[in-house]
Amino acid sequence: MQVFNYSGPEFNPYDEDRQTADREPGPWAAPAASGPLSAELTLPGSKSLTNRELVLSALADAPSTLRAPLRSRDSSLMIEALRSLGTRVEEIGDGEFGPDLRITPGELSGGASIDCGLAGTVMRFLPPVAALALGPVSFDGDEGARRRPMRTTIDSLRALGVDVSDDGRGRLPFNLYGTGQVAGGELAIDASASSQFVSGLLLAAPRFTGGLDLRHMGAVLPSLPHIEMTIAALRARGVNVHTPEPGHWIVEPGPVAGIEARIEPDLSNAAPFLISAIVAGGTVRISGWPESTTQVGADLERLLPLWGAVVTRSAGSLLIDGGAGAVGGVKLPGVDLDLSTGGELAPAIVALMALAEGPSRIIGIGHLRGHETDRLAALAANLTALGGSVRELDDGLEIEPRPLVAGPWKAWDDHRMAHAGAIIGLAVPGILIDDIGSTAKTMPEFPQLWLRTVDAAPSSTDDPLSIF
Repeated sequence: MQVFNYSGPEFNPYDEDRQTADREPGPWAAPAASGPLSAELTLPGSKSLTNRELVLSALADAPSTLRAPLRSRDSSLMIEALRSLGTRVEEIGDGEFGPDLRITPGELSGGASIDCGLAGTVMRFLPPVAALALGPVSFDGDEGARRRPMRTTIDSLRALGVDVSDDGRGRLPFNLYGTGQVAGGELAIDASASSQFVSGLLLAAPRFTGGLDLRHMGAVLPSLPHIEMTIAALRARGVNVHTPEPGHWIVEPGPVAGIEARIEPDLSNAAPFLISAIVAGGTVRISGWPESTTQVGADLERLLPLWGAVVTRSAGSLLIDGGAGAVGGVKLPGVDLDLSTGGELAPAIVALMALAEGPSRIIGIGHLRGHETDRLAALAANLTALGGSVRELDDGLEIEPRPLVAGPWKAWDDHRMAHAGAIIGLAVPGILIDDIGSTAKTMPEFPQLWLRTVDAAPSSTDDPLSIF
């Protein structure tokens, strides 16, 4: 078995030259599977956990240390934004995945311009934090970020008495003027478009003068596990959080403790690698898999057997055995799936559905239209262009598998769209992904790690092989 480790010390996500090089134009030829896989991977940290812990560290009453944090575009944008608001963030030591982070909270101050990039966690978590600063703070981001829904955050802050100016757009760019405090109290919102609207308010709520009594009034609440992740992170820092009923959260005002926290590997980023074993055949093992977690990627353990995969848990790892795989002749079944709790897994799973023998239907993911791109439309367009048959639903997709042919695959600045294209490329030679650099959003190492995984074949060596 070949073992591929993320080699952190040689990669600096704050190196603008490296980021530019990764985003050079030109298509990336997705490698086709040449045989069954036999790979073991160690993946970098969770974006969702890293950015939540960064925010709470900035709001804490003492310094915090984050071990094995994710280093990616999203996390570097969060770090730079917090620094601009008065937080000190330092790299320390030389951990398994490169330097750890030491975060020393400071007095929050305005006069900052925050670049959100395409990061939903930055654009939705930081406005309530900025409202606690004294002075003006402006928010903007990439062109794609200006299409992402933000009205719930903007309206929420206004309801809490914060002065926000957005010229009626309900989207980026916008400005707010913090007075150094937020009264808090009761608030009702519609978070149907994203659970991040809830998490952003809950994270800052302990610092509100009266805490926060928050109710969701919309018809649906997507990605509930992400809210549970936020609650767990708050409680780990001594914050009192109550959930009297579904869609109702009460955060009591009080201090946020500084802590030392180790960031779990990103289980959602594990999805394409685990699915690769079902497509190409063979086995893929993810090391460092937590025994328990609030990450939605944990659902892969119960989802992937729907396509015949054998899942084995051992101490600190998860192994997927895809047998001979679709490439080796295994006929993958069509599956009907409600993925409302784990929509970020949908692009990778839809790619798998497109390689099945029977029709599939995936619902509960209508909120993905407001992500980095309209993921439903993007998946449908890409697969249709390759000869597939995909019908868009209000909250999902219906996939009628057809033979797919070589051709271009558009990422639309979306890391998970690039992941989906790489999965298709395992079974369909000649898939050209227009922007593999989009994966730098949450996993800059993806292209190298994917190439090494696909090239993996049964081997007598267990020596780690660095991807750099």
